[in-house]
Amino acid sequence: MSTTAAVEITGLVKRYGERTAVDGLSLTVPAGGVTAVLGPNGAGKTSTIEVCEGYRRPDGGTVRVLGLDPVRQAAALRPRIGVMLQSGGVYSGARAEEMLRHMARLHAHPLDVDDLIERLGLQSCGRTTYRRLSGGQQQRLALALAVVGRPELVFLDEPTAGLDPQARRATWDLVRDLRRDGVTVVLTTHHMDEAEQLADDVAIVDAGRVVAQGSPETLCRGGAENTLRFTGRPGLDLASLLKALPPESAAVELTPGSYRVSGTVDPQLLATVASWCAQHGVMPDGISVERHTLEDVFLELTGKELRG
Repeated sequence: MSTTAAVEITGLVKRYGERTAVDGLSLTVPAGGVTAVLGPNGAGKTSTIEVCEGYRRPDGGTVRVLGLDPVRQAAALRPRIGVMLQSGGVYSGARAEEMLRHMARLHAHPLDVDDLIERLGLQSCGRTTYRRLSGGQQQRLALALAVVGRPELVFLDEPTAGLDPQARRATWDLVRDLRRDGVTVVLTTHHMDEAEQLADDVAIVDAGRVVAQGSPETLCRGGAENTLRFTGRPGLDLASLLKALPPESAAVELTPGSYRVSGTVDPQLLATVASWCAQHGVMPDGISVERHTLEDVFLELTGKELRG
């Protein structure tokens, strides 16, 4: 990814009456990569994205998208960005292919419409009006409309919500192609595996603020208590094993024949455990390295209670 910022948000505040949805949020989106914005319902992520898109005015702070103010300089910004909303934004009576070709004609160098229709599986519904499309078809059309103009930056709000596995994979492939072509992608999603698969950078938002940001690997490593597990015969000499391991390591027999080693789990520790087992005539079974997933980190930071 480029070190240049495509989006710079500093101290953003957005209120709805007496409720503060975004409370001093600061976020930088690097250019040329995929940034996933995660958060529970009501965390403020959609309001933040809508301010960046120019659909809402901030009540405080500063927002720059491609160096421009999304409200005051909207006319200059809009031809350079693509927007996929969670719902709406498409004329309900327009036919799918008709709308897509119309959108393409509004841009100087659009993507090939026929190719986009094929990639997103819209061939069978091209003459169907938007309001008669299934939920999944509406999602795929909204995605096509967001990217057909070759934007420099595209905002995707829950792009795979309601999609079947095939359409979901096609969407992932399209997002990867956008990144390969240098397009900056900002997506909100509730699918942790989607963020892990696609995102170069992840921002977790809660109570109107960014509570953590980094690559999926960094976030998972930072919050993880890495452990290695294996099974063998009961009653192994763990004191001997500990002498071979780094000083900060620990080893315990959880149940007869089931062992857990914790500490800095890396290739060297894995090799040390395997070598120790070989030296002591132990045939370890089911050696596995356990790490926190992005979902684990998300729940640790935002809590496990249900949100409305």
